[in-house]
Amino acid sequence: MWSSSGLKFEASLTFVCQINVTVYETLLGRVLCIITGASRGFGRTVAREVSRLVKPGSAIVLAARSGDDLRALRTELTESEAGRAGLRVESVVADVGQTEGLDGIIGAAKEAFTEEVDHVILVNNAASLGDVSRFTTSFTDLAEVDAYLSLNVSSCLCLTARTLRTFPQRPGLRRTVVNISSLCALKPFSSWALYCTGKAARDMMFKVLALEEPDVRVLSYSPGPLDTAMQEEARSRTADPSIRKLFCDHFSEGKLLTCEASCAKLMKLLLEDGYASGAHVDVYDL
Repeated sequence: MWSSSGLKFEASLTFVCQINVTVYETLLGRVLCIITGASRGFGRTVAREVSRLVKPGSAIVLAARSGDDLRALRTELTESEAGRAGLRVESVVADVGQTEGLDGIIGAAKEAFTEEVDHVILVNNAASLGDVSRFTTSFTDLAEVDAYLSLNVSSCLCLTARTLRTFPQRPGLRRTVVNISSLCALKPFSSWALYCTGKAARDMMFKVLALEEPDVRVLSYSPGPLDTAMQEEARSRTADPSIRKLFCDHFSEGKLLTCEASCAKLMKLLLEDGYASGAHVDVYDL
């Protein structure tokens, strides 16, 4: 949710990429795309963009805990131009922190997959902020910390592993794994112990994956300070006054990114495919 150059606003943030659909279709191919945390915010925007940029015969699996929002998005995409052209959209109401949730996502992905699919994309977007109203020494309850890490780290590892095992390497099949990261993976923020820990762990996990699986394209993308509910929570609940003021100033000065502007840059990254696998790429770097 935060960018490695997030302390400086750049005019380029107004950039909204309107890329020719035919180019996208050629480069993204016939896709099976799994998106977690798809019901709102950045995940919802990713789902919309991907739906416009794939060949007929593609499928998107939307996963989130919010059933009503998820079903509304599925209806929107199914009734869109891409949906009418044959895009298959599946929605799975799932808590990725629970085994049953992962089972449901993989089951839906297997059902949606066809032999014509030439590109499997997993977007690990689901995440929670954690309790930012407290400092590190207050986290004495092991169960509380375990629950946070299960949702934000363990689930990400297990879903990625299951996806790659379910859709193994074969001639003609590209596989891409995207981790939605943050400046907090690289820099500590006072009173943000849980969030920083989770994001740092995920970045390292995907660096290891890139070393182990050279045929898989692995990207950790930091989308920047987005105008979302998570940012609103950060402004209202962050315990450290200087960090809270930083978030409030970015909001009042109009320095938050729209999900659409940041997502356009993610799509550009995936299209150009020039990043080093396992790299952490920031929206401000593009």
